[in-house]
Parts: sequence; structure tokens; C-alpha cells
Amino acid sequence: MILIENATIINEGQSMVGSVLLKNDIISEIYTGEVPEEIRNQSTRINAEELWLLPGVIDDQVHFREPGLTHKGDIRSESRAAIAGGVTSYMEMPNTNPQTITIEALENKFALASQKSYANYSFYLGATNDNNAELLKVDSRNVCGIKIFMGSSTGNMLVDNKKALEAIFSETNMLVAVHCEKEEIIRKNIEYYKKLLGEYIPIPYHPLIRSVEACYQSSSEAIELAHKYGTRLHVLHISTEKELSLFENKPLSEKKVTGEACVHHLWFTDEDYEKLGSKIKWNPAVKKKQDRDSLIKAVVENKLDVIATDHAPHLWSEKEGGCLQAASGGPLVQHSLQMMLQLVKQKKITKEKVVEKMCHAPAQLYQINKRGYIRKGYYADLVLINPNKPYTITQKNLRYKCGWSPLENVTFSSTIEKTFLNGELAYTDGEIKEVRGRALEFDR
Repeated sequence: MILIENATIINEGQSMVGSVLLKNDIISEIYTGEVPEEIRNQSTRINAEELWLLPGVIDDQVHFREPGLTHKGDIRSESRAAIAGGVTSYMEMPNTNPQTITIEALENKFALASQKSYANYSFYLGATNDNNAELLKVDSRNVCGIKIFMGSSTGNMLVDNKKALEAIFSETNMLVAVHCEKEEIIRKNIEYYKKLLGEYIPIPYHPLIRSVEACYQSSSEAIELAHKYGTRLHVLHISTEKELSLFENKPLSEKKVTGEACVHHLWFTDEDYEKLGSKIKWNPAVKKKQDRDSLIKAVVENKLDVIATDHAPHLWSEKEGGCLQAASGGPLVQHSLQMMLQLVKQKKITKEKVVEKMCHAPAQLYQINKRGYIRKGYYADLVLINPNKPYTITQKNLRYKCGWSPLENVTFSSTIEKTFLNGELAYTDGEIKEVRGRALEFDR
């Protein structure tokens, strides 16, 4: 047994001092007063005075690049980074090689993760214009959802056929997660700026190419389809103030259409392109300060429901060039929790709201079995934070296979001290232990 003593437990909207007992893989007991002497004597005790104890973070959008793109990252390397950042569960996207657009490819990913993943896992099945038959075979108890790219993508994963979209939205009983950027608008913007500037378009033009209107029109179309067919829709990485008008300010339990904010859209603005260039080139693009501030407000006010990363590593050589050459995406899963706790320090959000959006809400939205909360009988996925121990990101302490971060030389006010996975100490004092995650189960 492991006894975490006298921590500040941040859970379900409250912060209180207490102790948590881990037995085998579950939370066996939560104490708000004295712990029985017998329990203390029988346990491995961890003194957590002045530390914060949180549920493990659940990241509903990552790209771990395996199979086929493992020069950028792989399940082992990126899940180790996740554990070091307090992320104990993740849901991985289908744009690998081969693409995860068949049940066979999906099962192969689960098999890989069972051998390699240091965190708990699930995988999306990707939609195409012609694979609805495969989508209908998915077991909703074992798979997190269906992913649709309603905007630029790789291979044939751009779903731009209206009949195909209608079929997916009308026939599935799964959660549908969408990337929304309207391809026609993006192409017109590219042609405009190529005529204006030539083949090399500097990175600061990226949010003008992948514009507010490209995001808004695509999100509007997805939400219209969801309302028409009663589909359970989750719109990923909202990046604009304008899109927020499409979402309702009410409890998650009352919503069928939900929205996700990603940490980079809550942290960076277009003013950062001058210094960081393609390091902060994502799709959808980082946009104006007003967009960033409105997104934070929407998270606080429950218009947006989940905070995730869209962790998407590339080699630095792949990030070189202008808007049309540099790859979009970057590594974030090791530092997402610290980023959000820094916003707590800046009084932009409360620590209780961070836990709600990074831990509770993903568990509730995806109906994950016994994770995302500090509750008796739940799996013991937990994170201990020292809120007063500064941590500076350097290349030496990065866990990403790609070897770089847009946050290098940033100093956070908090440090991830320990991560527990299914009751085991998985990360402590900068060391990752040899643990293995489990496939997430869904109560659907």
C-alpha cells in the first residue's frame, strides 16, 4: 500500500488537505482527518505537505506518430513524456502510416500500445469519404471515438464529400471528433498570398491563410450536421473568438456538442511568431491576443469543455521554411499541465477549473470508466505538484524524441514531483519508472 499524506487534494471543485491510500491499482481510501495508525504502519508513506494532489491528466488529442512516422516520435517516447508531465491517459489520432482507417489498423495500434505505452491509451478510428462501413464496426466500449478531418489533412483523410459526411453523422452511435478548417477558403488564401508574396510566404501569414473564417465556416457546418442528426460531436482545438458563438454556456452533462481548447491557443498569440516562427505553427493557427483571451474566458465560463494538447512532434528539419514548407504541429504533452498551472499563477484561471477541464471533463465526456477523479474505488492515476518549485525547460530535460520544444528556456513556477499510474509510482524526481499503461474502458 502507498499512503500519500497531508496533500492539498484538488478535486471536484474543491481543495482540501487530506491523505489518499493506494492499494493495488485503486484508490482504497481518502482521509480528511487522522489516518489510522495501523494503516500508516503498513504503508509506504509519501509526505505531501505543501504539495498539490491532482487526478492524472487525460489528453483527448495527441499524435504519437506510430506506426510509420517514428522518426518524429513513437508510442514509447511520447508516452514517457506524457507521464513526466502528469498525463496518465491519452487518446491518439489516426493520421499515421498506415492511416488508422480500418479495424485491422486500429487493432494493430492497440497491440503496439499494450507493449510500449507508459500511459493509459485509446485510439480514434479515422473517417474517409468511403469507409463508413468500417466506422460502423467500432465497439464503443473500447474505442474513444471517430475522427473526421474537415479541413486539410494527409492522404485521403480529408472528408469533403457531403454525402459521406451526412452518412457518418446520421449512422454512427460513436462520439465524433472533428478538425474544422474549410479547405476551399484555405486554398483561396494560399493563392492570394502566393500572388502577393511568391512561393515563400513568411510564417506570420499562417493565421491569415488558415483564417478565422476558415475555422468558423467549417465548425458551423459540423455543428449544423450534429444538430440535424443528434450526433454526439466534439469540436477539437477551437482557436477563434468567433467560433465561441457556436457553443452553449451550460453544464457538460447537458451538451451533445462540445468544444476543446488546446494549451498553445491559450498560451501563445500571433505576436509570438516574430520570435518563435514555425515553432508555433499549428493547424488551426495561433491567432490574435483577443482570440487567446476569449478562449481562456470561454474555458472558465464552460463554453469550452476540455483542455488538451494536440501534441504533434516533428523533427526540427521538418519545421524549417515558410507557411507552405514548414510542417504544422509541435510537442506539448510533457508541459501542458505546467502551462495551465502557470495561468493559475497569473490568476487567469483557478486550479480547480484546470483540474475540471484536464481531468474530470475528458472522463465525463468520453465516459471513461473509473478515471479522471480522486474517488474511492477509482483507478489510482494521480499527480503530485510542487506549486512553489520553479522548473526551467531545457533541451536536457525534454523527453520528446524530436528533441525540441517551443517552450525552451521558459521557467514555470511549478514542478511535477510524482506521477502514479494504476497505483504504481511511474515518475519521481525526474526519473521514469518501467510501468505500462492500460487500454481505456468506456461506460457506453
